[in-house]
Amino acid sequence: MDNPNNPLNLIVYSIYGQELSLGQVLFLPALFIIGYLSLSALSRLLGRRMRKHAVNPDIIHLTRRILFFVGFAVLVITALDFINVPLTAFAFVSGAVAIGVGFGAQNIINNFISGWILLWERPIRIGDFLEIEQTTGTVESINTRSTRIKRSDGVQMIIPNSALLEKTVVNWTLIDKITRTRVRVGVAYGSPVQRVSELIMQAIVEHEAILKEPLPLVIFEDFGDSALIFDAYFWIQASVERDLRVIRSDIRYRLVELFDEAGIVIAYPQQDVHIDGQIALVEAGRPLHGA
Repeated sequence: MDNPNNPLNLIVYSIYGQELSLGQVLFLPALFIIGYLSLSALSRLLGRRMRKHAVNPDIIHLTRRILFFVGFAVLVITALDFINVPLTAFAFVSGAVAIGVGFGAQNIINNFISGWILLWERPIRIGDFLEIEQTTGTVESINTRSTRIKRSDGVQMIIPNSALLEKTVVNWTLIDKITRTRVRVGVAYGSPVQRVSELIMQAIVEHEAILKEPLPLVIFEDFGDSALIFDAYFWIQASVERDLRVIRSDIRYRLVELFDEAGIVIAYPQQDVHIDGQIALVEAGRPLHGA
């Protein structure tokens, strides 16, 4: 029999007819703290083991999250059992949740469910390069309510999970990291077009980051107002927009060098004005010279 003189047996609270002693009240926080720390350590350990076996980061993230939620549920049930409080005592919670959903929790529930859909279906994965509403960035983490994306300029964005399912999202790396891009250049009229095409292809082939397969392509696109327009299409292994911009810049630098060596002029906007005939001011039948 418990010692009634023990201060830990002092009744300090009662819930649903179940009395709680001081010892139980002190034990519950310790149980949750130890349980939380244990779950966190186990989750990190599991993550390290899976990374050593080259498991996909999304699978690691999903597994750790499931482990944490299941472990926390077991911890709560254990705590309630320790204080002899039945789960049926919390039946009112379902009604409270329903009222909360009706009065403004729809957005939270929507984002929560969307987060699990993203983790299970994996249309977006950690490390993917996304374009959403003219903003581009790399996915850093997918949480239960929101997804964190690092923009190309280094700014961190927090996007609700529901927005990633409801809006049009361009995933540049959904299947692989191979991306096609283009460099456009205009040369002056009268330039040797075959030579121009060869120099553009040379600039592309020389760049080590450009893939040999699929083959790059140079197209004589159009007769522009002030230039002969050429488009160069090529494929690269890129994961962020900065890579695309740097490679396109390298190609343009090289084109300037090759065109200068070949004496080919890169066109600029210009207009030629041709005046036919003579302009004369006539007064009384005689031309006036000067102004």
